[in-house]
Amino acid sequence: MSEVRKAVQKLYNTYPFPPDPLMDEPPSGYNWRWHYQSAYNFCTGIKPNQDKVRILDAGCGTGSGTEYLMLHNPHAEIMAIDISEKALETAQKRIDKSGILKEFKGSITFKQMPLETAVTLEGTFDLINCVGVLHHLPDPDAGIKALAEKLAVGGIMHIFVYGELGRWEIQLMQNAIAILQGDKRGDYVDGVKVGRDIFASLPPENRLVKREKERWQWENKRDESFADMYVHPCETDYNLNTLFEFIESSGLEFIGFSNPDIWQIERLLSNNSDLMSRAKELTEKQRYRLIELLDPENITHYEFFLAKAPLTKHTWQDDNVLKQAKPELNPCLFGWPSKNLLDYQFKPVVIDDADFVFMEHCAKNTSGELTVADILNQVNYSLDQTRSLIEKQLIMLNLQD
Repeated sequence: MSEVRKAVQKLYNTYPFPPDPLMDEPPSGYNWRWHYQSAYNFCTGIKPNQDKVRILDAGCGTGSGTEYLMLHNPHAEIMAIDISEKALETAQKRIDKSGILKEFKGSITFKQMPLETAVTLEGTFDLINCVGVLHHLPDPDAGIKALAEKLAVGGIMHIFVYGELGRWEIQLMQNAIAILQGDKRGDYVDGVKVGRDIFASLPPENRLVKREKERWQWENKRDESFADMYVHPCETDYNLNTLFEFIESSGLEFIGFSNPDIWQIERLLSNNSDLMSRAKELTEKQRYRLIELLDPENITHYEFFLAKAPLTKHTWQDDNVLKQAKPELNPCLFGWPSKNLLDYQFKPVVIDDADFVFMEHCAKNTSGELTVADILNQVNYSLDQTRSLIEKQLIMLNLQD
């Protein structure tokens, strides 16, 4: 094992991460990115025709994400891997304590191993979840290539890596702590103490202090989070250009960011028609780069989906095809039945009376007997209104018999 890898393992054995408390019940709510059906629908525009899928949680840490994967995919075969034995011990305790195993009908296996050696795992996976891990590898390219090899054809992978522009102050503090630690660098308890002492000593108007208070202070109350942010022995931060070089090294297809709202140029330049016109002439990547340059504080990370081609995407622009599709509610909604909902992104959405009636029929269509045409024959609703619900991810469609 490389020295860097040993250092990372030592950090997470000292401070298992994430430090989410162990609960006596399964997690509440949802994270649609870890819900295979909802994530697949986001990537392709259609509900998948299977739920007994294989899932790899690559870098599971203390199992907070693993538990959600079990909750959202109760028939899946899940493999959760991590480099830290202490984190894995916590992950196992988490699912034992929560009682989620009572309802989980699939299988869950924890395995201690470096992510880069995932190629040794048996078979391929329909969904790979890799959140906050690749940027901590000594060679992130090797890591993403290893995961790409284990992704099934038509499979999807969700990734989260750091962005350099929104983490500029973090980089400065990391370097400052390292300088003051000197020969004690690698002593993570000492590193946390040094970091906290620095923040306590700097004047309140200091840029690093202000950024910590406005953005990170709440989560960094726990030493595990503070250590993960400020004294990590290995970190690669990306910008839009280096991110896509990283993605291209995997050989996989970029599907899109899983927080798409922040990547809309309209939220920054919509009050100037000339600038918007110029922006529309740019390539997609150029627009993304423009957004992070204009709004660096909000681009602290990149979260996105990749896929192994071929992956068929459905736009539902053909009226006849849409009429034959079978609609149901997106399972990642909060507040139904109501006209005031939280959508798949946990953002408020208000639907009107006509939307509500149509969605009522979708909610009852669990057996998939009704098509869009069948429902439209019973309610005062249009295909364009149906497309609006699809675009908002409020309903999912499938074409299976």
